[in-house]
Amino acid sequence: MTRWDLTALALNGIIGSGIFGLSATAAKLLGMASPIAFVLVAMVVYTFVLCFAEVASYFKDSGGPYLYGRTIFGSFVGFEVGWSVWLARVSAFATNSTIFVSYLALFFPQVTSGIGRTAVLILVPGILAAINIRGVSGGAKFGGVFAVIKVVALVLFAAIGMAYVDWTRFSSMTPPVDANWGVAILALIYTFTGFEYAVIPAAEAKDPQRDLGWALILALGICTVIYLGVQIVALGTLPLAELTQSARPLADAGRSFLGPVAGAAVALLACVSIIGNLSALVLVSPRLTLAFAERRDFPAIFARLHPQYGTPVVSILFFTAIGSVLAIYGTFQWLVIVSVLSRLANYIVTCAAVPIMRRKSAEGPKFRIPLGFVIPGAGIVLCIWLFAQAPADSKIAFVGASVVGGLLYLARPKN
Repeated sequence: MTRWDLTALALNGIIGSGIFGLSATAAKLLGMASPIAFVLVAMVVYTFVLCFAEVASYFKDSGGPYLYGRTIFGSFVGFEVGWSVWLARVSAFATNSTIFVSYLALFFPQVTSGIGRTAVLILVPGILAAINIRGVSGGAKFGGVFAVIKVVALVLFAAIGMAYVDWTRFSSMTPPVDANWGVAILALIYTFTGFEYAVIPAAEAKDPQRDLGWALILALGICTVIYLGVQIVALGTLPLAELTQSARPLADAGRSFLGPVAGAAVALLACVSIIGNLSALVLVSPRLTLAFAERRDFPAIFARLHPQYGTPVVSILFFTAIGSVLAIYGTFQWLVIVSVLSRLANYIVTCAAVPIMRRKSAEGPKFRIPLGFVIPGAGIVLCIWLFAQAPADSKIAFVGASVVGGLLYLARPKN
């Protein structure tokens, strides 16, 4: 993969499905000042991205945060970092499943609650599990068909919607009196994460030590521009009171400035792109628990392959079952925050790795960030601050899930 291939991979990792639902959450928490939060979050995430860029330049092998943690801090820390990656993905799967239901409800109102909602949140993971159990090629093709649709849909939404924005609404961008900037920034981090997936297949890149850093920086910049455009259009075309209560904000905004057909088209594009995102998660994420088991960091059953298709059937079923349960019983904001907390574990370890690798490596990094230890130090402080902003129930859920991972690690084969 070239630098541009890696940029596309990072771009696809960042632009998931969160923006389809978090436009309303940001507006609810910060009102007309929510675009400012997108800029602030981009600055925060750039701190993490720069640390990833330098640490990645020391390594040529695949593995990303799991590799960094295992190499620098030992087997257990490496496992917990890898486990937090899995937690982030399974909670993201659940989050995006709930967004899918919200947009699907425009066509089938019966799925908004009760048996209808539960049926969709069981059926969709079940179908995706079946596709991926039958072979990696089928899962890859299914996800690849829709990989760019989400980017195209968001760019078109922002580009067309700009012509209909009521700019007078932005004459005052004063946030609400009860604005919670901490929770808002923590939630919006969700829409900017995923860049770390681009560093995982480093061994398949042409020159990963030089190209990965620039790919991450460029991808995050593109995403920031797209997200700002989307949020401005949503705020500038849909009344704030309606936007804050919307379960499908982009479809409602599209309907407001181009009519019901446009709203339905946006909802359809959202459903298709979210399915593509869910398919990619089911394709990639079970390979983490498979890798743990193959490295004897996890119970051996998770390495069990399907006798006919050779796919990690237990890992696939485990991932989709947990994702389905979380989607059924978890609220949207709770799932978003748990996913972000899981990612922070990866980020703080990578930020801490920067000064350690500078001391340990004789050659030095191929991509060196400026200002000495200021940026990695700021990254560590920001991770701690963001964790502190989370509600208590989200913290408890993350800590509990980390403990479960530790117990599974202890249950690994001893020989």
